[in-house]
Amino acid sequence: MLGALALMLVAEGLLPLFSPAAWRSVFERALKMTDGQIRFIGMASLLAGLLLALLVWR
Repeated sequence: MLGALALMLVAEGLLPLFSPAAWRSVFERALKMTDGQIRFIGMASLLAGLLLALLVWR
């Protein structure tokens, strides 16, 4: 589980490290989204992560 957390932190850090302007733009667009849109993105990410985890650990 710690390995997965470490990989997530590496992935999350890449965009602000290499392109801070794009990172800022992503968050500005996220602020304009409705709660429903943000929840849908969260649900889709959760399901994609679970499916990927099932494929890797099977």
